[in-house]
Amino acid sequence: MRIRYSSFRAGVSARSNEMPYKILADIVVVTHFLWILFLFFGALLGRKNGALKIFHLSGLAFAFIIQVFDWYCPLTHLEVWLRSQHNPNLIYTGSFIIHYVERIIYIDLSRSLVFIFTIFLVGFNIWFYLRRDSASPNRR
Repeated sequence: MRIRYSSFRAGVSARSNEMPYKILADIVVVTHFLWILFLFFGALLGRKNGALKIFHLSGLAFAFIIQVFDWYCPLTHLEVWLRSQHNPNLIYTGSFIIHYVERIIYIDLSRSLVFIFTIFLVGFNIWFYLRRDSASPNRR
């Protein structure tokens, strides 16, 4: 009995061609998570660095616009596309860590609650940037 390796090789090469999409999708998920952390805590760094402050406020404005117009984040679109290129039939698409990071990023909340939270986040960060330090020697 002879084993046909040609069909096996075709399956392996098809899977190996799909692997970069999975790796790229995982990278996008981690990047998305880091972006969200930056939106939450970027003011701590932006307060001392003007360029970072502008980048952080621009990111907050973009997040606000996304919520106002009920759009999806471009990173979400990119991740979904990469996952569909990898294998659209997979339910559990990432590694163990990616699975739980995705649960944090794509938390199941109502649109209105996310919108209210976004307004709070933007308002808090603007307040944080505009408030004066009580320990500042230049305070009058």
